[in-house]
Amino acid sequence: MPRVYQSGVINAEIDKVWDVIRDFNALPKWHPAISSSELENGTGLGCIRHFFLKDGGESREKLLGLSDINYSCTYCLVESPMPVKNYVSDFALFKITDTNKTFMHWYAYFDVSEAGIEKNTVEAITMVYNSGIKGLQEMFG
Repeated sequence: MPRVYQSGVINAEIDKVWDVIRDFNALPKWHPAISSSELENGTGLGCIRHFFLKDGGESREKLLGLSDINYSCTYCLVESPMPVKNYVSDFALFKITDTNKTFMHWYAYFDVSEAGIEKNTVEAITMVYNSGIKGLQEMFG
């Protein structure tokens, strides 16, 4: 089972970063590849985020967990153009106490649904996570 893990430091207090990313529908505000997003089934656990990529693709993800105490969010893919199945992802924030900055990690576990493309799929997801973290770093300068 492939795993993608990316992390970075964001130049802002944890609560400021969390205020932006805890909104499951806020991807277009901070991820540079996302053009728009809409929620299906309400706003709480079990809701579906249907988002549209600037390149024309679209995906649907289900919110599995959200913790204001642990500053974390867990979701799974429901529909995606990526050749994956059993995809579960989590991102979390951690306070860096000596600088009052925020450490973010973002990871996923999944199975590749087509033989011979695991490396390319891991690279694509890595790029998605990197650009999201960089989007937050730029937002908070």
